[in-house]
Amino acid sequence: MQTSELRELTLDEMRLRLRETRRELFNLRQQWYAGSLEDSNRIKAVRREIARILTVLHERELAVESEEGGAA
Repeated sequence: MQTSELRELTLDEMRLRLRETRRELFNLRQQWYAGSLEDSNRIKAVRREIARILTVLHERELAVESEEGGAA
């Protein structure tokens, strides 16, 4: 999922997406340990997806803080 697509999601949708992506990473790591993982590049892609989601969430937190700080 592209960053621009992530920015269009609501906060709850992003948290759900983060939870699902972390679960996918967990499953991929288990497959890797068991030796049954076919595409090891998928682990890297999922980790980047998690980083993108966390980055957008952090940007939103900073935006809220700056709005609160500017109003005070």
